[in-house]
Amino acid sequence: MLDGRKILVTGSHSGIGFAIAQAAAAAGAEVAIHARRAVDLGSAEQRFGGSVVSVLGDLADPQTPARMVDEAASKLGGLDGVVNNAALLSRSTLGEETAEHLDAMMAVNLRAPILLTQAAVPHLEARPGGGAVVNIGSINAYCGAPNLLAYSASKAALATATRNIADGALGAHFRINQINVGWTLTESEMRLQREEGRSDDWLDRVPPEFAPRGAILQPEEVASHVVFWLSDRSAPANGQVYELEQYPVIGRNRISLRG
Repeated sequence: MLDGRKILVTGSHSGIGFAIAQAAAAAGAEVAIHARRAVDLGSAEQRFGGSVVSVLGDLADPQTPARMVDEAASKLGGLDGVVNNAALLSRSTLGEETAEHLDAMMAVNLRAPILLTQAAVPHLEARPGGGAVVNIGSINAYCGAPNLLAYSASKAALATATRNIADGALGAHFRINQINVGWTLTESEMRLQREEGRSDDWLDRVPPEFAPRGAILQPEEVASHVVFWLSDRSAPANGQVYELEQYPVIGRNRISLRG
């Protein structure tokens, strides 16, 4: 499905990003993985199990996105797709929010994807038929839990940016879409649940309102959808925000998982 495509996946040293990189490679793509820390990137290279290009960079730095795109394109010999997966996820309520936390969240979760897309467009348009950008959003973009104020706002802003970029680039030779991902069982999610004192069997007690099939999403399930949106099979869809969840998000009340 992605034979010969050259794809950059940000935040791909673990979790959803790592699964996306593996799925893209399995679909025939040449992949550039990314991490903020050299130790994480080295670990991901070893785990990848095949030939992979890697780029290092802190996306909180506004100079990093353009450099990363140029480095990935140079190492891969071009660039046909970008997956903006890297994101900060930390708790915050209105009462405890700070300017510093808001700035950090918006820098990585919103500014970086915009700047990465901006830098990638010349490479994507050089591809016959055009390339593709996939932004990894969250269903929290609609409201989010009370303790996810800044994160939810950043993902809502990313959804608007996705639509805006697509609308402003009508006739251009690239597509941009977003996947709003539901609750997914990543390494970081497991760690967060432990830090918040959840019992060892919390996965077995996820309320059916969150997991009608009896389990939350797996990174590999998200990755298979991303491969589709990177491929020509998803054309001509452009500027779409797709909900990847087990239930309709709009119109439902949300509850909190209590440990």
